[in-house]
Amino acid sequence: MNDTVRISVAAGVATLQLNRPAQLNALSSEMMQGLRAAAEQATADPSVHVIVIEGAGSHFMAGGDIREFHSHLHLDAAARLETFRAMIEQWINPAIAALRNAPQPVIAKVRGACAGFGLSLMLACDLALAAEDAVFTTAYAQIALAPDGAQSWFLPRIAGSRKAAELLLLSERLSAAQALELGLVNRVVPGADLDAAVAAIAARLANGPRQAYAEMKRLLQSTATSTLAEQSSAEALAFARCAATGDFTEGITAFLDKRKPSFKGR
Repeated sequence: MNDTVRISVAAGVATLQLNRPAQLNALSSEMMQGLRAAAEQATADPSVHVIVIEGAGSHFMAGGDIREFHSHLHLDAAARLETFRAMIEQWINPAIAALRNAPQPVIAKVRGACAGFGLSLMLACDLALAAEDAVFTTAYAQIALAPDGAQSWFLPRIAGSRKAAELLLLSERLSAAQALELGLVNRVVPGADLDAAVAAIAARLANGPRQAYAEMKRLLQSTATSTLAEQSSAEALAFARCAATGDFTEGITAFLDKRKPSFKGR
């Protein structure tokens, strides 16, 4: 793993830090590789209960690295097509898939710029908390690109198809308050409080019922393509699997004892 994405684990929380602060954490090919490696490592680690994604410095991610894009302009059209397609399919798509399919809850901690793939990465997370000064934009139209990182999948499902078209085609900037209104983020807090707010939610989730969280994520993933009967059947199985865990026993016992449950993740 390279230094453009740092990973640290403490108290069941893995923090994936985008680490190119001088470039506003713009996505380079090296960072693409680091992000895939870090995402796959964190999601496969049984000691990790929650994943937090943040940017080093004052920004989350200001989109792709324009200077690196420029370095490919000497290639002819066919070579550019193959180069960019290969990068996305080899590094970006697996990273997004790892985060979406993770059994752990994934939280985006967003401050400053959140643009282009940075927005895709945030949308791939289960929860997103933003500082009041955060600014959001799809950004792709400004440099004649279509979206990547499954942004065209996430945006219509979160903001609706009409708004998704507006956000992509016009590429206008959104404030944190506007992002909250559209449902792109869950909460907006003062910048000075962002670290503490994310840490509090991460700690709460890290001490929660892991199997139940994993089942909830699976159910939410399947609902867009399932019929009512299929989703109801999936719920029955997920409910039953949770009922077979020690955490269920602890939750019921703690409720009857009128005390806070102490989940062990099994």
